Order: sequence, then C-alpha cells, then structure tokens
Amino acid sequence: MFDSRWLLVAWLAIFDGGWPGPASANDELSFDRQILPLLTKAGCNAGSCHGAAAGRGDFHLSLFGADPAADHRAIASEFSGRRINPLRPERSLLIRKPTGDLEHGGDVLFDSDGPETLMIKDWIKRGAPRPVTAPLQRLSANETDAFFSSVPAKTRFEVEAQFLDGTRQVVTDYVTWISTDTSAIRVDSNGEVELQQAGQHVLLARYMNQVIPIQLSAPLGDALPNEAWQSAKNPIDREILKRLDRLRIPPSPLAEDAQWLRRVHLDLTGRLPTSTIVVETLQQMGAGSRDRVRAEVVERLLHSPDYANYWTWRLASELRLKSLGDTDRSLETYYNWLHQVIIDDSGFDQMARALLTSLGDSQTVGPANFGRMVRDAREHAELVAQFFAGTRLGCANCHDHPLDRWTQDDYHGLAAVFAKLQRGQIVQLAARGEVTNLRTLAPAVPRIPGLRDLEFEGDQRHHIADWVLDAERDLFAKVTVNRVWQAMFGRGLVEPVDDMRATNPASHPELLNALARDFAANGFRLRHTLRLIALSDTYARSKLVLPGNERDDRFYSHAYKRPLEAALLFDALRDAWGVYEANSLFKQRAVHFVNSDGEAPILDVLGRCPEGLSCERNHDGSLGLAAQLLLLNGDIFNGWLTTPEGRLGKQFLAGKTIEEIIAEWYLVALSRPASEAELEYWGRELVDDNHAKQRQRVEDFVWSLLNSREFRER
Repeated sequence: MFDSRWLLVAWLAIFDGGWPGPASANDELSFDRQILPLLTKAGCNAGSCHGAAAGRGDFHLSLFGADPAADHRAIASEFSGRRINPLRPERSLLIRKPTGDLEHGGDVLFDSDGPETLMIKDWIKRGAPRPVTAPLQRLSANETDAFFSSVPAKTRFEVEAQFLDGTRQVVTDYVTWISTDTSAIRVDSNGEVELQQAGQHVLLARYMNQVIPIQLSAPLGDALPNEAWQSAKNPIDREILKRLDRLRIPPSPLAEDAQWLRRVHLDLTGRLPTSTIVVETLQQMGAGSRDRVRAEVVERLLHSPDYANYWTWRLASELRLKSLGDTDRSLETYYNWLHQVIIDDSGFDQMARALLTSLGDSQTVGPANFGRMVRDAREHAELVAQFFAGTRLGCANCHDHPLDRWTQDDYHGLAAVFAKLQRGQIVQLAARGEVTNLRTLAPAVPRIPGLRDLEFEGDQRHHIADWVLDAERDLFAKVTVNRVWQAMFGRGLVEPVDDMRATNPASHPELLNALARDFAANGFRLRHTLRLIALSDTYARSKLVLPGNERDDRFYSHAYKRPLEAALLFDALRDAWGVYEANSLFKQRAVHFVNSDGEAPILDVLGRCPEGLSCERNHDGSLGLAAQLLLLNGDIFNGWLTTPEGRLGKQFLAGKTIEEIIAEWYLVALSRPASEAELEYWGRELVDDNHAKQRQRVEDFVWSLLNSREFRER
C-alpha cells in the first residue's frame, strides 16, 4: 500500500541537501549484525522490556532479537514508520527515548553522543535498511576455559562470528555478556571481565541468535599440586581428581566401611541393610580384601529384587506414571514392562525406541502407555525433549529459547510429530492430526528439533527415536548417565538434570562425555554404569570436610549431605520399626506406589514430588515443617513406637537388656555398630529402677535415633 508519508519525506529531502545516498559496500550497516545486537546489548528486547510477550508502550520486539525481520518491521514500518526520521535522525523516537530526550519507561540506555547512538543515527539516515546477510553459523571466543592463579582477576575476550557464506567478523563490541553469578563475575560497559570469586563460573556471550559459554576458574583451595589422578584406575576417579588438582581442592578420605555399606544399599536398592548384613559384611571387610568384598556387595545388590523395585520406581517417576480412567490395568502393564526392563538389564536404547514408537492396546502393550501420560501433542513433545534429550523445550512454545538453540518451529514441529496419536486405550495413529505453529498461525511442519523438517504424511516418530539415539549427539546417553549420577551423588554433573544445554555446561564435561560413550558402548545397560560409579573412590568418599574443600559444592571432593526421598524415608522408618501393616496404602514398600497423581497424604507431607514436575533435590538435608512435625509427634510413628508388634515391643517382650536394645537399634537405624562412648552414654541414661520410666526412656532413645540427620540422610 502507498504511504504518503514517504512522498512528503522525499519532497523535503530535495530542500535539505538531498536524500541520503546508499552506503558503499565497504561501510554498509547491517540491521541484523549491528543495529539489533546493540538493542539487545542495551536490554531493549529483554523479557522485562519490549521483548515481553505483549511488548511495552505499543512497541513489541522479539525476545533477544530472535526474529530480525519482525523487529525491522516494528522499528522501520510500524505506525507508518513513526519511530524513525531519516531526515532528522536525532529526532527519531528510536534515538530520543533511549537517550532520555523523551520520557521513557526504561532507563537512559545511550549517551546522546555515544558510539551506539551515532551508529543508529547513521543507520536511520541511510533509510533504515535491512540488507540481505548470510545467517550466523557459528559463534566462538578466543578462549572458552580461562584459568587464573588468584582472584580478583581481569581479562577481555574476543568473540568472532562465522556466517553461512564463510565470512568471519569480530563482533566483541556487539556481544551481550550475561553473568550467571554477578557476585562472581562482573562485566563493565567496556567489556572488561572481572572474576571476583574463586571456583568455577560461567559467563555467557550472546550475539544474534546464538549464545556460547565461557568458563572462568581460579583455585578454590590452597592444596599443593597432586598428580594422583594420573594413576587412578577408575576413569571416574581420574577425571574428578584431575579437576580437584586444578582447583587445588584436597579430597576427603574414604568413608568408613559401615558408612559406605549404608550408602550403597540406599542408592542401589532404596533400602537400609539389615543388622545381620551389616555385621556379616563388616566382618568380611575386616578379614579380607576390602575391594573384593565391596565388589561382591555391589554385585549382590544389582541382582536383588529390591534393586529392580527401586530403579523401576525411579524410572516410573521420570516417566510420570499415573493411573488412567477407571482401571489401573494400563498402569500395571506399563509398570510391569518397565520392571522387566530393569530385571533383564535391557538396553535403555531399546526401551527408548519402544517408548517413542509403540502402538496397540495399552492394557497389554506396556510402552504404548508413554503417550497416554500426557494430555496432548505439545505435552508429549515436552516430555520427549525432557526425558530423552534433557531439554526444557516448553518456553519455545511462545518464543525461541533465550539460552538454547531451540526455536518455536522446533517446538511446534516436534509436537506435530505426535499430533496424529490417539491416546485412548487403543493407542493408534489417525489419518490426520495437526498442531498450530503459534509463530506462523499455520499448521506446524513436523520437525526434528534443530535439524530438519519432515514430511506431513506417515509416522515420523521413528525419526525422533533416531535423533535422540544418534551416537554423534549422545543426547539420550548423556541425559541418562547424568540422571544416574545425580541418583548416586545427590547432584548431577549438569544441574538441573533436564536442562542440558551449551549455556549450562557440566561441572566435569569430559567426564560426562566419557560416561555417555561408555554407557552406549556397553549396550546402554544400567547395571554397568551403576557398577562403575559404586566402585569408584569418588563415590566412597566420606562427608568429612577438610580445610580447603569446605566450599566445594560440585566437585566431589567429599560426599554431600543427601536427604532420603519421601518414599525411601517412609520405607526406612517401617524397616526400622518392623511394622508393615499399619498403613493400608503401603502393604509392601512405598516405592511400589508409582501412581504419581495417586492419593498418598503421608508421602506428600514427607515431601513427595508433585505429579508432572521435575523436582530439584534438597541438598541440605532439611525437611519441611509438616514433615518435621509428623516425625516428631505424628500419630502413625508414635503408634509404631508403642505397638507390641513393632521391633521395640518385641525386644521388650523378649526381655532383652538395655545394652542389647541399644546395640541392635544402632545397627538397624544407622547401619553401624554403636561406639564404646555411645554404648556407655546411653547405658547410663536409659537405666531406671522404675520399669515404666525405663521403657519411656528407651522409647525416647529410639525416637531420637529415627529423628536424627544421620538416619534421614544417606
């Protein structure tokens, strides 16, 4: 449509020295490569400003410049081009508002005579063009892993952009720097970077539609150089010790045998070792080769029914198992299939492909239920991305991912792959089915995220299975070993475990890559990776904190405090009490209860993860107020304390001495023998001539053990 405003501008130009001529090839300004990155650097298109979903002040820009074409239209054409004035560039709203010349809802962003303002004025004077430029192919920095001997330390980084046509350009002045911890890393207006805290930190560099991480490190401790990692036999220990040596962090000693035994039982089976196992195993370790006995313990646990039950429960939690409709038969079928995968140690790659592609009667075909755990194609896509690729794809529903490579087209394209799926009892593909791409408002084209579009016709789910299992990308292998690592250590090599992206790098990237390759090379078998971890010295370290590693919360110089999950805490309490029928909901173990949206009030109080959420682990071991009150004075646990059918009641009935009761409860609850000092202390405190008072004291003693952090943690 003809715009009379431009006719007026052209007429005025004749009397004002002429229309600004086109820039020469040597000094052509690029909207995509220069102007828009300057606006991004100033924060104009951030989510809190014009990059918000509804924009600000009738001015909407794409988030962080994700859609340059739309941004150019908004600046140069919207409202008849009122935001720019080619004849009087300094009178343009795009200049006057960010420089403070006109009232502006945001801060003053540019100096009136600053280089950014002069460049934008020049661009407007040229007619605010958007010349065709090759897309950005790759962003790189001159250094991605900077190490400093001490802090504070200052440096500058040079960032280069490589475009699809092969051209390269230094773009440091246009980069937006993002500190993931502003107390550790600060960047001034001139781009000088200052590392202010020791440890390992990440700085992000954003340019156009790409973000790259730069790691900055400085020694966290003052330990002397130690080359012990070079002789480590276990590859896990080699990588962990290498990083500790680099950061000058001293490793804590190995845990005592009893501590290790309790930890490995809970991590491999979700269950406390019995007092008999504790006594017999400690005797074997004291009499023979400790390494041999530990290997035998791990092998026994990995082939136990409790192992299969516990790791099926963990897998079911990640896959969001829940009941469907009026019958639990589909849930039971799904659970039994997953349980068999764990028992048989089937390759997780085979499991993944079955989950992604299976069809049929959900009451007889277990993996067909995967797509029934979500409501629609979009939720299906999000679960696929989260579970199989470790990616939080949800934000790309409305805009391109601000810190990852995923676009709206990726999100809706992945959802379109599952749009034909009918999620009734009989899981099947319909002849038609589509989702709307919210960017184009047209039917989304089925797509492998980040790679290529797919055909509308046919079943494209097999292509998604090929994508997540591709050996070059290692998507599924990496996220799986990261989850296993978190289960064994309390935190993942990448945290959160389902947010694996270049801008959220692993604490030990070489180790993550090595574990993923090893997992795939050994048939994607869970037992292999668990065995490798459980027999490492890294896993066996004590919780003892040494001078120099007290600030370590991610480098595994010592074991971290890890609270028992709600189901494990409930099971541990029941195993300790020896009471199994007090709550009709759990006639066996709480880890058998895999219905994520089923009613289980006691587990909710103890901190069960709400259905459909990816819960972060509570690293400090603290419980919520409701859980603390339940353990301190709840009816259920008080009932277990006093019932004649419980362990304590049977001990009283059998006429056991105070010393025998103390010794047994230490073995049962804390999985270790009581020390001489503990036996002496409690023996003195619990004895009373009054039988009723003595029983009360013994009950208080047991209550105190089961409320201790030593009991509630691994």
